[in-house]
Amino acid sequence: MQRKVIFPNRWLPYALLAPQLVVTLIFFIWPSLQALLMAFQEQDPFGLSVRFVWFDNFVMVLTDPEYYNTLVRTLVFSTAVTLLAMVPALLLALAADALLRARSAYTTALMIPYAIAPAIAGVLWLFMFNPAIGVVAHTLQVLGLDWNPTLDGNDAMLLVIMASAWKQVAYNFLFFLAGLQSIPRSLLEAAAIDGAGPWRRFRTIVFPLLSPTTFFLLVVGLVYAFFDTFGVIHAVTAGGPATDTTTLVYKVYTDGMIALDLGGSAAQSVLLMLMVIGLTTLQFRFLERRVHYS
Repeated sequence: MQRKVIFPNRWLPYALLAPQLVVTLIFFIWPSLQALLMAFQEQDPFGLSVRFVWFDNFVMVLTDPEYYNTLVRTLVFSTAVTLLAMVPALLLALAADALLRARSAYTTALMIPYAIAPAIAGVLWLFMFNPAIGVVAHTLQVLGLDWNPTLDGNDAMLLVIMASAWKQVAYNFLFFLAGLQSIPRSLLEAAAIDGAGPWRRFRTIVFPLLSPTTFFLLVVGLVYAFFDTFGVIHAVTAGGPATDTTTLVYKVYTDGMIALDLGGSAAQSVLLMLMVIGLTTLQFRFLERRVHYS
């Protein structure tokens, strides 16, 4: 027998949804429409004069060689952050799932990084790897490694990748652990009785059953790497040295808020949104075929 929720007042469901709809309208839909409108306009920094320029802002962005350098840098950064955040999260989830005691304590401890704001997470990593006062940086220098993210672009990119991935590991860990706990133990016990070792059980049973969770985290991780890493980059390197850690979302900020190119910045934000939508669509189109829903 299927249960149905019956509201005595037909307007009550809409009243309950109204606060979330208002927040979505004010903070998501309205800014998106404003950015789309500004992408076709040219205006001075004070907004005193505005003129419609059609696609001139998009042409300017797409003919800028620096934009394509930033695009390649963003793709490398996003791929590294997504993978580096998923693999340790899966290993930690497997270790926590195997615990018989104090599992909740370990789970709570591993979730702490997710509660930290991105800017705070970036500052923590900046202190640890600062070449002048950082403990980790000092250790690397003792080991003979010349580490200086303030001058070396590769060191700076590696630092923001590690800081961004560390921030997302806790989120991935929680979903992987939930997925592992939903796998029937009878399947693993039957495979063990048949002589399958831990690696073979993971490869043939556990990971295929985790494929929906993995696919979901892959999509979320990609969106996180494109958009939500702004706070980490801003706190750690501010896009430097030079532009070696400037990603597309940070370039939108620098061009719009610092260079005061509002139309070009809006055009970049529209292109970035279309790019993420396209990558997400490709993921659903090609990768979801390998997902096994039980």
